[in-house]
Amino acid sequence: MSLPALKGPYWVTVRQHRRVLWVLPAAAVAGLAAVVALRVWAVDPDADGVMTQTPNHAYSLLRICMEWAGGVLLFLPLLVGAFVAGPMIARELESGTWRLALSQSITARAWLGAKVVVAAAVAVLGSAALAGVYRLGWSRVYGTYQFHWADRGPYEAGGPVLIGYCLLAVAVGALVGQLIRRTLVAMAVTGLLTGLVLLCLGALRWSLLSVETTTGPLSGSLAGRMPGSAMLVDSGYLTATGERLPGYVCFQRTHSLQDCPVDLNVIGWYTDFHPISHYWLTQLIETSIVLVLAAAALYAAFRLGRARRG
Repeated sequence: MSLPALKGPYWVTVRQHRRVLWVLPAAAVAGLAAVVALRVWAVDPDADGVMTQTPNHAYSLLRICMEWAGGVLLFLPLLVGAFVAGPMIARELESGTWRLALSQSITARAWLGAKVVVAAAVAVLGSAALAGVYRLGWSRVYGTYQFHWADRGPYEAGGPVLIGYCLLAVAVGALVGQLIRRTLVAMAVTGLLTGLVLLCLGALRWSLLSVETTTGPLSGSLAGRMPGSAMLVDSGYLTATGERLPGYVCFQRTHSLQDCPVDLNVIGWYTDFHPISHYWLTQLIETSIVLVLAAAALYAAFRLGRARRG
């Protein structure tokens, strides 16, 4: 991973961690080769409209690989942050080897900056490459079970949010590594903090944009009132006063979804959903939020680094 153009603390950082820094590029190349091979080999089970007697092993294998890949990429920011916080920063502070760098006319800020820049560059390029490879495979199985555009895993693995979370992990790792100065503890805390941000924003992301609502008469079909590619958020009954009732109230009393008791005064259905056009808007909004958090953590990390005297 070393480059002739790198000098000073940048060259030292790359030299120290060159084997680990090759992991993301190597994973992207290996993933690309595997996805291309499986896409060429795989065909849809009923692509010709006829059920085949021979199972499509390549298509099944592609699905399994994409399921695993989505889970691994979901945890990629945690691994990036743990590596930055532990081996890159906390281990040198814990062992005292960082003082050697300062004795070579390098400031603490330059020492930290080299590590952050190298880690961020590799994280951005590597995560972007992995996201591109994932989308190449995901497009082959899109729309099937667990591969909807809004599902946890495919959403994070195939868009710019993956890059944003990796940058956040680098910033949090740089801050936590300096604060804790214990390799294993810094790795654990950074992974925990990054994971909490992933969970919190994952729970809130579909509230960032307003849902679209469609309504119809009680006799109509609920499924026909939103695009097939949309993400269902909520559905139920509408009364004459505009009140919303849950979708099970009629079935509880009449055992029919379209036969409601008169006293409920139900006049139709409502459906709240996110259309597929909200995918990229949500990705960009969430990525922006994550980058703001990363900038705040990075600012705190450099303030701490500048204040360090020994």
